[in-house]
Amino acid sequence: MQRRRSVSKALAVYQNPSGWTIAGSFPYAWLAAQLAGERERWAYWLPVAFAFGIGGYFALPVEPPVWIGTAGVAFALLLAVSGRLQPHVLLPALALAVVAGGFATAQLRTQSIAAPILEREHGPVDVVGRVVEAEARNPGDRLVLGDLQVDRLGQAETPARARVNVSGGAEGIAPGDRVRVYAVLRPPPEPAAPGAFDFARHAYFQQLGAVGYVLGSVERLRAPPPKGWLAFQLWWAERRHSIAEGVRRTLPGESGTIAAALMTGARGAIPDGAMAAIRDAGLAHLLAISGLHLGLVAGMVFFATRALLALWPWAALRWPIKKLACGPAVMAAGGYLLLVGATVPTQRAFMMTGIVLLAVVLDRSALTMRLVAWAAVVVLVLRPESLLGASFQMSFAAVTALVAFYETMREKGWSPFGQRRLFARLGVYLLGVALTSVIAILATGPLAAFHFNRVAVYGLAANMVAVPITALWIMPLGLTAFLLMPFGLEWLALVPMGWGIDIVLLAARAVSGLPGAALTVPSMPRAGLLAIVFGALWLCLWMQPWRYWGLLPIALGLASILLVRSPDVLVSEDGRLFAVRGGDGDLLISTHRRARFTSGVWLRRAGQEEGDGFPEVGAAANVALACDPLGCIYSKPEGEKIALLTDGRALDEDCRAATVLIATFPVSRTNCAEPYVVIDRFDLWREGAHAITFAGRGAVVETARQRRGRRPWVQWRGESR
Repeated sequence: MQRRRSVSKALAVYQNPSGWTIAGSFPYAWLAAQLAGERERWAYWLPVAFAFGIGGYFALPVEPPVWIGTAGVAFALLLAVSGRLQPHVLLPALALAVVAGGFATAQLRTQSIAAPILEREHGPVDVVGRVVEAEARNPGDRLVLGDLQVDRLGQAETPARARVNVSGGAEGIAPGDRVRVYAVLRPPPEPAAPGAFDFARHAYFQQLGAVGYVLGSVERLRAPPPKGWLAFQLWWAERRHSIAEGVRRTLPGESGTIAAALMTGARGAIPDGAMAAIRDAGLAHLLAISGLHLGLVAGMVFFATRALLALWPWAALRWPIKKLACGPAVMAAGGYLLLVGATVPTQRAFMMTGIVLLAVVLDRSALTMRLVAWAAVVVLVLRPESLLGASFQMSFAAVTALVAFYETMREKGWSPFGQRRLFARLGVYLLGVALTSVIAILATGPLAAFHFNRVAVYGLAANMVAVPITALWIMPLGLTAFLLMPFGLEWLALVPMGWGIDIVLLAARAVSGLPGAALTVPSMPRAGLLAIVFGALWLCLWMQPWRYWGLLPIALGLASILLVRSPDVLVSEDGRLFAVRGGDGDLLISTHRRARFTSGVWLRRAGQEEGDGFPEVGAAANVALACDPLGCIYSKPEGEKIALLTDGRALDEDCRAATVLIATFPVSRTNCAEPYVVIDRFDLWREGAHAITFAGRGAVVETARQRRGRRPWVQWRGESR
């Protein structure tokens, strides 16, 4: 009743910032009154504005001038001062400054991280470098090498880092070792299709200028040990590597690989079958070290320290043991952060854990949206490129939704435990697990669909089993194993930890084996994802009833997936793979024997589990597609004829008959003027993967290079940058 009176009063007497009373402008006055009622939560939109600036930078088709972000900040501050700090000028100016600050931060990060990128395939050649990371894979090993020396490659062209796969394994090789390998190096791969995941951009921000594979074995060289900060980094990486190896030796099989992933973040050795079951059961978040794991580590150390101090009556009566326990807890969380590789979810979780413990020391409320906002700002300042990754997006989506939900419940006076008895508390805990799982699934589901084209349908059932076991069994034993390692007794904790992991795997396989356990969905339009994100933020960051307006953009964003239409024709960057859309709407793949990664990306983005191959030569299995040894002709009902040529002997005939011609060899436009679209080997080399969509009597051609723009991580072949 009090709020209704305040809003009515605001509507009746609202004046705009210039001082004159608004007449007949009810919507504007009502909106101002709503914003005034949410004054305490305005600051929560600062990370959103900062992220908007970062997203704007990465969305540009060309690299902007280096001064533009800083100039934007300066302009906004001058605007605030010129308006004499009046609220109607100050607030928009500060918002503009935050947006420009995000833009400038992303620019600075891009410039500071710049390093050479290999321009073309190079090798086989001798490559000498220092092992920065060593990760067991399934099969073989993967090494990241730094301080490189590459035969027949000048220092100015040599990448800062290269990642190579060793199919035969690199036993005994650890971070810090100086090694020589005989390898083939290639530039980081471009997107498999226009709009697909851009690994080259991801690699740029890791200073990874080449990827490749090793021919033969890895030779360890004698070399002086590194010094300074690099020496500590490599020493710590070697500790992580040795811990992971020791865990896998103590626990052979799937449970050992998962235990190593939980304790060190090394997930590469997990078998594909186990990983698929975990992913399809909606349990992949258990392997992405985040708030659950870090919170458990900090919480266990906090309560153990407090309990030990409580056993000393003199200290318990004189010292604030609750506050003192925060010190060891944050140190344990920091150690675990370093052990698992300081990924984005772990950084966010560590910052939030640290702020929660600081709130305990200062006798303040710990779990608030302000905590989430500060964590987001810190992560984005340090790693602005993380905004584009699934890890950042899903991590903050889940925690923002959970904090918003429990804030609302707290406002309504709901207490999870209160004075309940033990069994009642157990029931409330299980209910909390269910609610938390539902909220997290709803918050991250659209993001998982966008990034991975996969939705786990029965994730709640799997989480009801896996989360309590992980929290009460697996993670406490993992922490105990760390404590026992100096004495060589870690097996006492690792063996029962493996039993808990086996139960989680059993639940994952049972759930993932259910009919329709995981749905493959087509790629959502970026505009649809942005609508969902904006609606979710509106729903979570405001507290007044108008927050429910956020449901509308969420619904529109989800509906946008119904408007997705797969391209009619797809061509890979190297011309080795084609796909066409058949009469039933499904993609047909030219071959399943090569380029399996690319074909997998195409099928997932089309919302397909698998795709049929092209018909055999001379077969009439698909009337729209006919193939012979020289290529294929794809006929559309609208009269379009697309020629997919692999042999130049059919060029003259298909140039006369086709409306669209795609060739894996160079084609002279002078001698092939009939088709209105001609894509040859040089086009694929310059522009990357192509997608063609027919609309009416025309064709829309989209290339990977067009979507990526002229940016530092994009190589423009055939012309200077």
